Amino acid sequence: MKGEVDMAKHILSVLVENHAGVLSRVAGLFSRRGFNIDSLAVGVTENPEVSRMTIVVEGDEYIIEQVSKQLNKLIDVIKIKRLDRHEFISRELALIKVASNAATRSEIVQLVEIFRAKIVDVSKTTLTIEASGSEDKVSALEDLLRPFGIKEIVRTGVIAIERGNRIIKATNNEESDTNG
Repeated sequence: MKGEVDMAKHILSVLVENHAGVLSRVAGLFSRRGFNIDSLAVGVTENPEVSRMTIVVEGDEYIIEQVSKQLNKLIDVIKIKRLDRHEFISRELALIKVASNAATRSEIVQLVEIFRAKIVDVSKTTLTIEASGSEDKVSALEDLLRPFGIKEIVRTGVIAIERGNRIIKATNNEESDTNG
């Protein structure tokens, strides 16, 4: 339809200096500009001086361009790369604590097996499940467990990496072939 704006989810991979306050500055930038972060995951890279942020933002091309420009202005930001659709692998991790008793335990165990998840803790009244996969897969398992009574849930947010031999490094040779 003419005039519609494509509000899709976009994944940004952002390399930043690994020191205190960087996450706060990035989150503050989004807050001040009125941009919403759908997901934010941060971890150290193969270089202990560099952290990688995987940021999921919903918006049109203009919003994503503005987010990228604003991030580039931050001193702690080393490199930003917008990951192209279908050119990356993404995963999310969730821990789901669900109510369980003798009557429901076997049904919950079957669901866990179907989703290739794991039971990581058992008590008389609960099962704690570890699930990883696409955001949709984790959400689907959560939806199927909800009728049993979810007591607590923790989700990491999306992490993503490009497919194939493309890598994102803090150096200038952004796309490298690891085979030489």
